[in-house]
Amino acid sequence: MGAETGPSAATGRRGELDVLRALVVVGLVFFHAALVFSPDDDFYVKNEETTGAVTVLAGFGVVWAMPMLFLVAGLGARHSIRRRGPGGFARERLLRLGVPLVFGTLVLCPLPQWLRLRAADPADDISYRAFWPRFLSVRPDPADFPFVLDGEHFETGHLWFVVLLLTFSLLLAPVAGRLAAGAARVVPALRRRPALLLLPALPLAAVNALLGMEEGFAGWNRWAYLLFLLYGFALADDGQVRAATRRAAVPAGLLGLVLFAGTAPGFIAGDDPFTAWTPAAVLTRALFGAAGWCWVLALLGLLDRPRKRSGGPAGEAGGAADGEGPRDSGRPALAARRRDAVLRRLAVAALPLYVLHQPVVVALAYGVTGWRAPMAVEYAVIVTGSLAVILLLYEYGVRRSRVTRFLFGMRPAPAGPPARVPPP
Repeated sequence: MGAETGPSAATGRRGELDVLRALVVVGLVFFHAALVFSPDDDFYVKNEETTGAVTVLAGFGVVWAMPMLFLVAGLGARHSIRRRGPGGFARERLLRLGVPLVFGTLVLCPLPQWLRLRAADPADDISYRAFWPRFLSVRPDPADFPFVLDGEHFETGHLWFVVLLLTFSLLLAPVAGRLAAGAARVVPALRRRPALLLLPALPLAAVNALLGMEEGFAGWNRWAYLLFLLYGFALADDGQVRAATRRAAVPAGLLGLVLFAGTAPGFIAGDDPFTAWTPAAVLTRALFGAAGWCWVLALLGLLDRPRKRSGGPAGEAGGAADGEGPRDSGRPALAARRRDAVLRRLAVAALPLYVLHQPVVVALAYGVTGWRAPMAVEYAVIVTGSLAVILLLYEYGVRRSRVTRFLFGMRPAPAGPPARVPPP
């Protein structure tokens, strides 16, 4: 996330994973809106009425969604380093991730914290203008690396993902060549024994179990995300490993379900599974880490499986094009092209949408949670309103200006007229 991609064939990137990355970002709107109604999470704005169902449903998302973003970033890093070299890759990451990180922290992150104060104490009528300097009152905190600034109100908020991704990218750049060489030595064994693709679950289980899970980072330990990025970097190139991943997808997914089910007692009835050192809590963290890798591996394989073209198998579409099929036989293919064009545009927008989404969700939730309406109605209003505002801000406030494209980590708009989406 953070740089736009061209056609997959030209870059070696997997377009379906770029689209999945964008869909995960859109899914975060649903996720963060749900936290408004969770009895457990300390979200910025809380509804008076809550439900434990949110905690269960959120667990199904956090176990794979953010890990998948880091893994896709690792896949992209391999191709970027090949094109630019380690130094060029580091400079590109500083530009595409560092600029939106600074801009978002200074301009967008204060809003949720200000609304948190007002929601907690309606009598606190401090203006946003007066709160902003308080937000920026910081002190060094190197012990919390890479989050090296701390303050009473200061936070990077949802941009923790960008902080970690930028840090990991800069750590990766100087050792990328050695890691690529090491991955090349491991690849032949993975080709012969696809079951070895499950082994990365063990380090992830160990990191979560021994270092603890962090609620502020979607339930994972921050260093587990580094492993996902490195796994993506190592598995980026080899076609036979991709074939092995496709074969392992269904067994890995089923194993992930079993492992995730095994975490239920620890999360529901045990000691705090995030930090406690009882055997049950440590086991819960380990099972969560292993389940996350299994689900990511399953998604990698399932999304890589060949799909039929719209309009029928090869050969059938050709007959229709020659006038042998029904008059409307071209409509499914046209609809598919339109859908693909929309998904490609969504993939390009992933980082700006991510940077924008949480302040918008919190602002709408602040206004909606005072309603006397059923939770389902309030949730639907927050989600639909947030999606509409975010997409409008992106389209008219980010995408069309060189300055805002730069501030949100996008490349300059290509010269010439924009590509048109085929009409339905």
